Amino acid sequence: MDVARGGTVAVEHVCAASVAVAGVDSAAVAVTLRATPREVLCASDRIASELEELALTLGEGPCVDAITGGPHLVADLAAPECLARWPVFAPAAALAGVRAVFALPLQVGGIRLGVLDLYRARSGGLDGEQLADALVLADTACAVLLDGARPDRDERWPEQAGLQHPEVHQATGMVTVQLGVTAAVALIRLRAFAYSHSRRLRDVAGDVVARRLRFDSTDDARDGGAG
Repeated sequence: MDVARGGTVAVEHVCAASVAVAGVDSAAVAVTLRATPREVLCASDRIASELEELALTLGEGPCVDAITGGPHLVADLAAPECLARWPVFAPAAALAGVRAVFALPLQVGGIRLGVLDLYRARSGGLDGEQLADALVLADTACAVLLDGARPDRDERWPEQAGLQHPEVHQATGMVTVQLGVTAAVALIRLRAFAYSHSRRLRDVAGDVVARRLRFDSTDDARDGGAG
Protein backbone atom coordinates (compact mmCIF):
# COMPACT_ATOMS: atom_id res chain seq x y z
CA MET A 1 0.00 0.00 0.00
CA ASP A 2 1.62 3.25 -1.17
CA VAL A 3 0.41 5.35 1.76
CA ALA A 4 2.43 3.16 4.14
CA ARG A 5 5.61 4.03 2.17
CA GLY A 6 7.21 0.69 2.78
CA GLY A 7 6.48 0.64 6.51
CA THR A 8 4.02 -1.41 8.51
CA VAL A 9 0.45 -0.95 7.32
CA ALA A 10 -1.86 0.50 10.00
CA VAL A 11 -5.56 1.34 10.10
CA GLU A 12 -4.67 4.98 9.38
CA HIS A 13 -3.24 3.87 6.04
CA VAL A 14 -6.43 1.93 5.28
CA CYS A 15 -8.53 5.05 5.94
CA ALA A 16 -6.31 7.22 3.75
CA ALA A 17 -6.33 4.69 0.92
CA SER A 18 -10.09 4.28 1.14
CA VAL A 19 -10.65 7.99 0.62
CA ALA A 20 -8.28 7.97 -2.33
CA VAL A 21 -9.63 4.96 -4.23
CA ALA A 22 -13.34 4.91 -3.37
CA GLY A 23 -14.15 8.49 -4.32
CA VAL A 24 -15.35 9.38 -0.82
CA ASP A 25 -14.56 12.31 1.44
CA SER A 26 -13.98 10.60 4.79
CA ALA A 27 -13.34 7.18 6.25
CA ALA A 28 -13.18 5.49 9.63
CA VAL A 29 -12.37 2.10 11.10
CA ALA A 30 -14.25 1.03 14.21
CA VAL A 31 -14.11 -2.20 16.21
CA THR A 32 -16.86 -3.81 18.25
CA LEU A 33 -16.62 -6.32 21.06
CA ARG A 34 -19.21 -8.24 23.02
CA ALA A 35 -21.34 -6.06 25.33
CA THR A 36 -19.27 -2.96 24.56
CA PRO A 37 -19.89 0.03 22.32
CA ARG A 38 -17.99 0.55 19.09
CA GLU A 39 -14.49 1.94 19.40
CA VAL A 40 -13.05 4.15 16.68
CA LEU A 41 -9.47 3.22 15.85
CA CYS A 42 -9.12 5.75 13.07
CA ALA A 43 -11.13 8.63 11.61
CA SER A 44 -9.73 10.47 8.63
CA ASP A 45 -11.16 13.87 9.57
CA ARG A 46 -13.65 15.78 11.69
CA ILE A 47 -16.65 14.66 9.64
CA ALA A 48 -15.77 10.98 10.07
CA SER A 49 -15.29 11.52 13.81
CA GLU A 50 -18.67 13.27 14.07
CA LEU A 51 -20.49 10.49 12.19
CA GLU A 52 -18.82 7.80 14.31
CA GLU A 53 -19.86 9.75 17.41
CA LEU A 54 -23.45 9.76 16.13
CA ALA A 55 -23.39 6.00 15.60
CA LEU A 56 -21.92 5.50 19.07
CA THR A 57 -24.49 7.70 20.79
CA LEU A 58 -27.58 6.69 18.82
CA GLY A 59 -26.84 3.02 18.28
CA GLU A 60 -28.38 3.22 14.79
CA GLY A 61 -27.33 3.80 11.20
CA PRO A 62 -25.70 1.87 8.34
CA CYS A 63 -22.45 1.69 10.29
CA VAL A 64 -24.22 -0.09 13.14
CA ASP A 65 -26.30 -2.44 11.00
CA ALA A 66 -23.28 -3.51 8.94
CA ILE A 67 -21.78 -5.19 11.98
CA THR A 68 -24.41 -7.92 11.98
CA GLY A 69 -26.21 -7.50 8.68
CA GLY A 70 -23.47 -7.36 6.08
CA PRO A 71 -22.43 -4.44 3.85
CA HIS A 72 -24.71 -1.40 3.79
CA LEU A 73 -24.23 0.72 0.68
CA VAL A 74 -26.42 3.78 1.12
CA ALA A 75 -26.35 6.08 -1.89
CA ASP A 76 -28.66 8.71 -0.41
CA LEU A 77 -29.48 9.09 3.27
CA ALA A 78 -32.30 11.47 2.36
CA ALA A 79 -34.21 8.70 0.58
CA PRO A 80 -37.55 7.87 2.26
CA GLU A 81 -36.51 4.29 3.06
CA CYS A 82 -33.38 5.54 4.83
CA LEU A 83 -35.31 8.09 6.86
CA ALA A 84 -37.75 5.35 7.86
CA ARG A 85 -35.02 2.88 8.82
CA TRP A 86 -32.73 5.35 10.61
CA PRO A 87 -35.08 8.15 11.67
CA VAL A 88 -32.57 9.85 13.95
CA PHE A 89 -29.22 9.03 12.37
CA ALA A 90 -30.13 9.81 8.75
CA PRO A 91 -31.22 13.45 9.22
CA ALA A 92 -28.40 14.07 11.71
CA ALA A 93 -25.83 12.76 9.24
CA ALA A 94 -27.29 14.89 6.46
CA LEU A 95 -27.13 17.92 8.74
CA ALA A 96 -23.44 17.14 9.32
CA GLY A 97 -22.89 17.24 5.56
CA VAL A 98 -22.98 13.53 4.67
CA ARG A 99 -25.36 12.19 2.03
CA ALA A 100 -23.90 8.75 1.24
CA VAL A 101 -22.53 6.07 3.57
CA PHE A 102 -20.85 2.81 2.64
CA ALA A 103 -20.33 0.52 5.63
CA LEU A 104 -18.29 -2.62 5.06
CA PRO A 105 -18.05 -5.18 7.88
CA LEU A 106 -14.63 -6.40 8.95
CA GLN A 107 -15.21 -10.11 9.24
CA VAL A 108 -13.10 -13.25 9.01
CA GLY A 109 -15.29 -16.36 8.94
CA GLY A 110 -17.52 -16.12 12.00
CA ILE A 111 -15.31 -13.52 13.68
CA ARG A 112 -16.74 -10.00 13.49
CA LEU A 113 -14.08 -7.41 14.19
CA GLY A 114 -15.72 -4.14 13.26
CA VAL A 115 -16.51 -2.01 10.25
CA LEU A 116 -14.90 0.19 7.61
CA ASP A 117 -17.12 3.25 7.17
CA LEU A 118 -16.88 5.45 4.08
CA TYR A 119 -18.64 8.84 3.98
CA ARG A 120 -19.37 11.14 1.06
CA ALA A 121 -20.89 14.62 0.94
CA ARG A 122 -22.80 14.03 -2.30
CA SER A 123 -25.33 11.32 -2.99
CA GLY A 124 -24.64 8.45 -5.39
CA GLY A 125 -23.34 4.91 -5.21
CA LEU A 126 -19.89 3.40 -5.68
CA ASP A 127 -19.04 2.10 -9.12
CA GLY A 128 -17.84 -1.49 -9.56
CA GLU A 129 -14.15 -0.64 -9.39
CA GLN A 130 -14.54 1.58 -6.34
CA LEU A 131 -16.51 -1.09 -4.49
CA ALA A 132 -13.97 -3.78 -5.39
CA ASP A 133 -11.12 -1.60 -4.08
CA ALA A 134 -13.05 -0.81 -0.90
CA LEU A 135 -13.67 -4.51 -0.24
CA VAL A 136 -9.95 -5.22 -0.66
CA LEU A 137 -9.19 -2.46 1.84
CA ALA A 138 -11.73 -3.92 4.28
CA ASP A 139 -9.87 -7.23 4.03
CA THR A 140 -6.62 -5.34 4.63
CA ALA A 141 -8.09 -3.74 7.75
CA CYS A 142 -9.04 -7.21 9.00
CA ALA A 143 -5.48 -8.41 8.53
CA VAL A 144 -4.10 -5.36 10.33
CA LEU A 145 -6.43 -5.87 13.30
CA LEU A 146 -5.73 -9.59 13.55
CA ASP A 147 -1.97 -9.12 13.28
CA GLY A 148 -1.44 -6.12 15.48
CA ALA A 149 -4.38 -5.40 17.79
CA ARG A 150 -5.82 -8.62 19.18
CA PRO A 151 -8.00 -8.22 22.26
CA ASP A 152 -6.75 -9.81 25.44
CA ARG A 153 -8.60 -12.43 27.47
CA ASP A 154 -10.88 -9.80 28.98
CA GLU A 155 -11.85 -8.63 25.46
CA ARG A 156 -10.12 -5.28 25.86
CA TRP A 157 -8.05 -3.92 23.02
CA PRO A 158 -4.44 -3.09 23.93
CA GLU A 159 -3.66 0.56 24.63
CA GLN A 160 -1.70 0.92 21.41
CA ALA A 161 -4.85 0.19 19.44
CA GLY A 162 -5.84 3.82 20.01
CA LEU A 163 -9.18 3.58 21.80
CA GLN A 164 -10.86 6.98 21.92
CA HIS A 165 -13.61 6.49 24.49
CA PRO A 166 -12.38 4.48 27.50
CA GLU A 167 -14.75 6.46 29.72
CA VAL A 168 -17.72 4.83 27.98
CA HIS A 169 -16.46 1.41 29.06
CA GLN A 170 -15.91 2.64 32.61
CA ALA A 171 -19.34 4.26 32.80
CA THR A 172 -21.03 1.15 31.42
CA GLY A 173 -19.42 -0.89 34.18
CA MET A 174 -20.46 1.59 36.84
CA VAL A 175 -24.08 1.71 35.64
CA THR A 176 -24.07 -2.10 35.55
CA VAL A 177 -23.32 -2.06 39.28
CA GLN A 178 -25.69 0.83 40.06
CA LEU A 179 -28.68 -0.81 38.37
CA GLY A 180 -27.79 -4.49 38.73
CA VAL A 181 -28.21 -5.04 34.98
CA THR A 182 -26.10 -6.43 32.16
CA ALA A 183 -23.53 -4.30 30.36
CA ALA A 184 -25.75 -4.25 27.27
CA VAL A 185 -28.69 -2.83 29.24
CA ALA A 186 -26.42 -0.34 31.01
CA LEU A 187 -25.21 0.92 27.65
CA ILE A 188 -28.80 1.32 26.45
CA ARG A 189 -29.59 3.43 29.52
CA LEU A 190 -26.55 5.62 28.88
CA ARG A 191 -27.46 6.07 25.24
CA ALA A 192 -31.08 6.87 26.08
CA PHE A 193 -30.00 9.52 28.58
CA ALA A 194 -27.54 11.06 26.12
CA TYR A 195 -30.13 11.19 23.34
CA SER A 196 -32.94 12.56 25.51
CA HIS A 197 -30.65 15.33 26.78
CA SER A 198 -29.05 16.08 23.37
CA ARG A 199 -25.61 15.21 24.64
CA ARG A 200 -22.74 13.08 23.41
CA LEU A 201 -22.47 9.63 24.91
CA ARG A 202 -18.86 10.15 25.91
CA ASP A 203 -19.77 13.38 27.79
CA VAL A 204 -22.51 11.60 29.75
CA ALA A 205 -20.07 8.77 30.44
CA GLY A 206 -17.54 11.28 31.72
CA ASP A 207 -20.08 12.60 34.20
CA VAL A 208 -20.82 9.06 35.41
CA VAL A 209 -17.14 8.26 35.85
CA ALA A 210 -16.60 11.55 37.71
CA ARG A 211 -19.62 10.71 39.89
CA ARG A 212 -21.47 13.82 38.81
CA LEU A 213 -24.25 11.59 37.48
CA ARG A 214 -25.67 8.40 38.92
CA PHE A 215 -28.33 5.99 37.63
CA ASP A 216 -30.68 4.15 39.98
CA SER A 217 -33.74 1.93 39.74
CA THR A 218 -36.23 4.68 40.57
CA ASP A 219 -34.96 7.59 38.48
CA ASP A 220 -33.44 7.75 35.04
CA ALA A 221 -30.41 9.49 36.48
CA ARG A 222 -29.63 12.05 39.15
CA ASP A 223 -26.75 14.17 40.30
CA GLY A 224 -24.21 12.03 42.06
CA GLY A 225 -22.53 12.59 45.34
CA ALA A 226 -18.97 11.90 46.28
CA GLY A 227 -19.60 8.20 46.78
